[in-house]
Amino acid sequence: MTQTRMPAAFIGHGSPMNTLETNRFTSAWRELGRSLPRPRAILCISAHWFIQGSAVTAMERPRVIHDFFGFPRELFEYDYPAPGSPEVAGEIADVVQPAYVGLDEDSWGLDHGTWSVLAHMFPDADVPVLQLSIHSGESPQYHFDLGARLAPLRERGVFILGSGNVVHNLRRIDWGLDDRAWDWGERFDAEVRRIMTSDPQQLLSVQAHADYRLSVPTPEHFIPLLYLAGLAHAGGETVAPFAEGGTMGGITMTSYALGGAVPRASSGATAGELPDPGVVPPQQTNL
Repeated sequence: MTQTRMPAAFIGHGSPMNTLETNRFTSAWRELGRSLPRPRAILCISAHWFIQGSAVTAMERPRVIHDFFGFPRELFEYDYPAPGSPEVAGEIADVVQPAYVGLDEDSWGLDHGTWSVLAHMFPDADVPVLQLSIHSGESPQYHFDLGARLAPLRERGVFILGSGNVVHNLRRIDWGLDDRAWDWGERFDAEVRRIMTSDPQQLLSVQAHADYRLSVPTPEHFIPLLYLAGLAHAGGETVAPFAEGGTMGGITMTSYALGGAVPRASSGATAGELPDPGVVPPQQTNL
């Protein structure tokens, strides 16, 4: 156990190429990692484990999953050999009761929604990492409530990290908009920022926003933010944005921190790019 409540965060992870690049977003992730107390373990809710059930990885050595195609060989060769923790997995299954989270001992591992971010936050890969799946059949209320149920883990030294994107519409990517989002994405991102910094519980009703359908055509990248909103609500704490901005028109990279220091994004290169659309359509590169 720990005397200190661990911070938590949501990071807009964008392209897997951010793993290998240094830009204003990855620099902010690195600064956030440096500002944190050393976690006992990391629990990541990644957009890329989107299945019909709630489960947590419970293996000693989670495999590194390269869940994309069309990217350079260097990205497929990237390894993030962090250990897992069956012990912490058991604690997670217990703390969320009466909700059910199964123990996955062999099927998943760490996907790029997790390791592309941790490559910068914890580059030594020496902290145990677990992933919590996103139940694709459940409502926003379910995910918000499950996030709130995870709150006691922060008192036990677990850093909880949501990894997705507030705006994620790969069909509306425009390579000419390398450092901003379309106007509808900017409006939606601003509304989410207003909610997260004032009353995170309001995130449950954001589907009524006029720009929701374009900004969130599929839910898997948005849902991880509901977990941070649930944690904030449970702790009565303030959420602060950092690393704000858009990329390639259809994506926003806005990230949020809960508790502790908040790094600020510096100016510099834009986020990592997707593969050549003439070879691989952007909607086929990853979820």
